[in-house]
Amino acid sequence: MRSVTASLFQFLLFTAAISFSFCDGNSNVLCIQSEREALLKFKNDLIDPSNRLSSWVEGGDCCKWNGVVCHNLTGHVDQLHLAAPLSSPDILAPFAEWEAYERSTLGGQINPSLLELQHLSWLDLSNNDFSSIQIPEFFGLIGSLTYLNLSQAQFRGAIPDNFGNLSKLQHLDVRGDYFRHRWDIKAKSLQWISELSSLQYLDLSFVDLREASDWLQVTYNLPSLLELHLSGCGLVSDPSNLSVNSTKSLAVVDLSRNHLSSVPIWIFSLHGLVSLDLSINYMPGPIPDYFGNISFLEVLDLGLISPNSSIPNSLYSLKHLKSLSLRNNDFQGEMSSSFGNLSSLIYLDLSYNKLQGKLPSSFGELCKLMEMDLSSNRIDQDISDILHTLSKCCLDCLELLYMPDNQLSGHLTDQLGQFKNLARLSLARNNISGPIPLSIGELSSLKVFDVSENQLNGTFPPSFGRLKNLEYLIFEHNKLEGVVSETHFFNLTKLTTLMASGNMLRFKPDSSWIPPFQCETIQLGQWQLGPKFPQWLKFQKNLSALDISHAGISDVVSTWFWNLSTQFQIVNLSSNQLTGGISYLNVGVIVDLSSNRFTGQLPVVLRPLGYLSLSRNLFSGSLSEFVCNSSMTSMQVLYIDANLLSGEIPDCWNHWQKLEHLNLGNNNLTGKIPSSLGYANLVVLNLRNNSLFGELPSTLQNSTSLAVLDLSENQFCKGVPAWIGDKLSGLEVLSLRSNNFDGHIPHKICALQSLQNLDLAHNNISGSIPTCFNNFSAMATKNKSFKSWIFNANTFYFSASLVLKGRQDEYSTTLGLVTSVEFSHNRLTGEIPKAFGSLVGLRSLNLSWNLLTGKIPDNIGKMELMESLDLSMNRLNGGIPSSLSSLNFLNHFNVSYNNLTGHIPTSTQLQSFENSSYMANHLCGPPVSKSCSTEGLPTDATNSRRRKVNGFYVSMIAGFVMGFWGVVAPLFFIRSWRHTYYGKLDQVGSKLNVFWATVGR
Repeated sequence: MRSVTASLFQFLLFTAAISFSFCDGNSNVLCIQSEREALLKFKNDLIDPSNRLSSWVEGGDCCKWNGVVCHNLTGHVDQLHLAAPLSSPDILAPFAEWEAYERSTLGGQINPSLLELQHLSWLDLSNNDFSSIQIPEFFGLIGSLTYLNLSQAQFRGAIPDNFGNLSKLQHLDVRGDYFRHRWDIKAKSLQWISELSSLQYLDLSFVDLREASDWLQVTYNLPSLLELHLSGCGLVSDPSNLSVNSTKSLAVVDLSRNHLSSVPIWIFSLHGLVSLDLSINYMPGPIPDYFGNISFLEVLDLGLISPNSSIPNSLYSLKHLKSLSLRNNDFQGEMSSSFGNLSSLIYLDLSYNKLQGKLPSSFGELCKLMEMDLSSNRIDQDISDILHTLSKCCLDCLELLYMPDNQLSGHLTDQLGQFKNLARLSLARNNISGPIPLSIGELSSLKVFDVSENQLNGTFPPSFGRLKNLEYLIFEHNKLEGVVSETHFFNLTKLTTLMASGNMLRFKPDSSWIPPFQCETIQLGQWQLGPKFPQWLKFQKNLSALDISHAGISDVVSTWFWNLSTQFQIVNLSSNQLTGGISYLNVGVIVDLSSNRFTGQLPVVLRPLGYLSLSRNLFSGSLSEFVCNSSMTSMQVLYIDANLLSGEIPDCWNHWQKLEHLNLGNNNLTGKIPSSLGYANLVVLNLRNNSLFGELPSTLQNSTSLAVLDLSENQFCKGVPAWIGDKLSGLEVLSLRSNNFDGHIPHKICALQSLQNLDLAHNNISGSIPTCFNNFSAMATKNKSFKSWIFNANTFYFSASLVLKGRQDEYSTTLGLVTSVEFSHNRLTGEIPKAFGSLVGLRSLNLSWNLLTGKIPDNIGKMELMESLDLSMNRLNGGIPSSLSSLNFLNHFNVSYNNLTGHIPTSTQLQSFENSSYMANHLCGPPVSKSCSTEGLPTDATNSRRRKVNGFYVSMIAGFVMGFWGVVAPLFFIRSWRHTYYGKLDQVGSKLNVFWATVGR
């Protein structure tokens, strides 16, 4: 809040401005020629894209020019009102809004001819774009100025010290760039301000004052200062102990968005303080309990300052307090009944704390309350009880809230109407339950009603149709069910936002129904709206955001809808059964058409689009015309996975400089990855399950922001590039699964400290596993977080397709919680590195179907979060380490087809697996059927060994006997056999002698 109380000076100035108007048509005074020429020189150096200064022409009466105010008597130029007519939009505002703002801004240079306007008292250049220049020093020479506003004009550099010469200055606003959160303007010292004895209003918000250690002494000693705004200046704790004066005139102090470590004590000596904003600082200590000293306080913002504190009791004594914000402070416990003492309260924000229980009955004493935000707490109460508490200001209304609508008399309705001051009520993200009472329709002043993300049940009351002032109706993600009819919207002529996704409601109005409202936002995801496409949407001429996803619509999208889309910024038609082709898209920011049955070529994008998802449809054909469209310069997210696209990926990604997320997976694309793709600023690249081949282009190493790289299920070849570890240091997911990569795993891959999922399975990779895996810091910690990404105020979660426990699944909101290493189906040799044991955050490890040898490292048991471990189909020996018995989360385990021996360690988990997890080893003990001997060997294996030894000796003896009696004995006892046998031996010996003699010659 910039100001609460306007000084008498400002009131007079604005009154004068209105009296003169910008081109006083009733005045017969012509402007002075020299001043007209000075203004024309000033105009000639400006850049005016929207031609705002078209009335500034040679020979014209400058007193009638746009933005020029002359003195009514003297004709001298007195004021220049040249602020951009459209205030700077939020950084997340739609592209069209930014485009309109940029067209309206003035730029270029500022000519010193303004010095010739010697009677100029008012100069306003705010909200323009002078980003190429510094604040002109000659401004400090315009000594007649009483009002100077350079707020958010994109100037750069230091504030000139000679501004201290402006002794008449009463209003100075050099506010920096709040919307882009940059410090383009700075000041190393504010000593020059001490000369501005007439200054009543000072705003240096978002000016870099980190080196200006004199900020407090200088500003505090200005004798006439009423308002001080130093938001977002990088200020730290009070630079000095200040001797305060209790008669100080300061009425408004804004020190928000700084680095103050505690609430400044001098604040509590400003007995005339009316407005105090200390929000968005970090003050870990307790909030001082001295607010009773500033008893005239009307506005207090302590949002997001003290996460470990409690609400000071002295706050409840502020009888004049009209606006109180305590949001984002983690205040716990039940709300104090002392809130009822704040009888002047109009605005109350207690959102994003941990307040629990029920709303105190004393809230019924806040009869002036118009806006209350209790969202994101732990309030556990029936919504009827909450409304009952808030109705106590009207004693006649207590029973009325529980009366059926048909019992309301006109007299009581009128009385209830007098009570209804409450214009905004937000109870979102609590644990509020029960049905919304029918009497909600009697709160006729209600403009905002937000009960989203609670446990409300029952039906959607038709009495909402009587809230003729309602602008925002938000009840998404509850448990409401039943049928909604036109009656529910009967009188909602002012409704601009309807957000009701995530309920079980059906809405099928008559095909000729014309809504009484013109909404800007409609979100009815998960409603049953089909099977026909809603025809009533064609009458929404102001619609900017539409979500009718998961709505049971199985129809062709009518042509009128795509013609209507020129006004859209956000369109979500996902997860229906919509059919037909789409020839063009003319939407501004976000389009989600995923999970439908759209066919044909990809649509032509007519407007700069930021987010486009066409996933899981039947689009076919080539990417060339779509990708090589030069209008794609604003695209940040593009999902066209799971379609029927074919051909090569075109090599014209050079103009996609803003592209961060690209998913072309699960198509029929062929060829190589184009080199130009490496010049996009990619965060996510998914080309999974195509027919791409060749080596990975070296230009991909330019994509240093990559967090997810999925090239699995293609035909890429050669070795895994070492530059992945060198250049892509931010990778969190790397999947090269099911390709033709060969060679060794490069040791440089261990430099990927952020890596959480590594999948090289189903390749031809050989060699040993690097021993440096303990460098994977993200796998070596148990604390994980969700990976989300903000686009245009919408939260999107990183997603990746991972294979865990032999099953492929898509992970999105939980991706940050999953850690895995998959090396199965390769030709890896050597031992399993002990470095794996340091990856205590790893949840899945698969080394199956390799040629690994040696023992299972004992320290694998340190990986306490392990859920899946597969070491099957290797050549491992030794026993199963006893440390594995401590893996309490293990639910998938396989060591089959190795050479493991010994008993299986006893634990709840290891004994819960099937015998197949251990088969083809020499293991004993449960769950396998073989029992163990005292030496730890299988009992049947010991017996088998004995049988083999005994059989050997028996066979040897039997062989001897058979050989003796079958050959030797006949020769011994039968003479004729003996003579024949030795005769044959003599013949063989003679022939051998002749052979060797012949060879010898």
